[in-house]
Amino acid sequence: MAQKPSIPKGTRDFLPLEVARRTYIFDTIKTIFKKYGFSPIETPSFELSQTLLGKYGEEGDRLIFRILNSGDKMKKADLSALEAGNLPRFANSLAEKALRYDLTVPFARFVVQHQNDISFPFKRYQIQPVWRADRPQHGRYQEFFQCDADVVGSDSLVYEIDFVLLFDEVLTALNIPDFSVKVNNRKILSGIAEVSGESDKLIDITVAIDKLDKIGEEGVVKELIEKGVSSSAIEKITPLFSMNGDNADSLAKMKVVLASSEIGLQGIEELEFVLNQVNELGPLKAKVEFDVTLARGLNYYTGAIFEVKANGVNMGSICGGGRYDDLTGLFGMPGMSGVGISFGADRIYDVLTELDLFPKETDLGLSLLFVNFGEIEQAYCMKLVRQCRNEGIDCELYPSKAKMQKQMKYANDRGVQYVAIVGDEEMSKGIIKLKNMESGDQFEVTANELIEKLKK
Repeated sequence: MAQKPSIPKGTRDFLPLEVARRTYIFDTIKTIFKKYGFSPIETPSFELSQTLLGKYGEEGDRLIFRILNSGDKMKKADLSALEAGNLPRFANSLAEKALRYDLTVPFARFVVQHQNDISFPFKRYQIQPVWRADRPQHGRYQEFFQCDADVVGSDSLVYEIDFVLLFDEVLTALNIPDFSVKVNNRKILSGIAEVSGESDKLIDITVAIDKLDKIGEEGVVKELIEKGVSSSAIEKITPLFSMNGDNADSLAKMKVVLASSEIGLQGIEELEFVLNQVNELGPLKAKVEFDVTLARGLNYYTGAIFEVKANGVNMGSICGGGRYDDLTGLFGMPGMSGVGISFGADRIYDVLTELDLFPKETDLGLSLLFVNFGEIEQAYCMKLVRQCRNEGIDCELYPSKAKMQKQMKYANDRGVQYVAIVGDEEMSKGIIKLKNMESGDQFEVTANELIEKLKK
């Protein structure tokens, strides 16, 4: 017995309706990216392993899909590393390439490689799939699309302001009714580590704090202890988890906490500027909130960090991003500041599905189907089909003579909007009987009237 076909966990097939809805999301995002001055680029689905590894921290590296070497390259496997128990080195010798984990690191590589072909500040958007060897669960996939916009070559906070506005405009255009843009600054987190006497454990602290909404305060404290963070430092950090009040109040409290940290105060100053400017340019639909526990565990962030959540939906963040001051330095081009954001299209899709927010137009199938009554009618209708297509109307002729019931079922299954019925009587009169498949109404039109109606 043949084995039932299947696909890997964490991946999905998309039926025509799903593709139409995804296209609606991509097109909405793309239109607004263009409005804000971003230009499109594309990069390969896989990169050299050395390009990706070491850029996302220890946890990120574990989630990178490696591509096994093939042919004679398999002979390069470092068996001595395997015998010595050095599994990372052995894995590297087996896989010289890897699927991209995100679009940001490949973008940094792209900028360095093409620095003589682009003008700075360089604003790009990119909508392509990425892969992560994460445990599949609701809202978390191993293959998913990211919709990124980045600016590289400027440290101006104008771009942070623009990105908050862009979050608001895109999610408003997608009709998401209630969402929050949470903001923080990595320099504030550096300040927290500094005043806690644990500057050398900044990465450990931020990775742990970033899990607060998943494992709770107790889980974060446990992880901090495991990472060797002192109990006195933990006592200074944990009160921040329950900080409340509006943005101004919270930032004022943080100024007191970080009074002895120059970098921490710099982060507060930057964040205050962004929030004040956003308020001046409002009102926004989004709730823009300072969240001191927002860490986003990627090592390359150095300034502002963002995360967006759809309120009232059981879903993780649907967008994120931040400032990275020297990501291109990893590829030999230091001093090139950048900032970027990413829309999680797959999670946005799930939110729109759960809240039934897709516009009706996205669910409409084929505009027009001609019924097939036989060879003579088929030849006549083929000319009408050709005429409609030349006018930009999507249509088709049922491929063979069949019972009307079968042809109408096909029309229903395809989500056809109108069915055209042309038999002997219609041909002799030079008319088309048109049926609206939603209302059931039928009326007679000429070919020109049909085209004008459907073009509208």
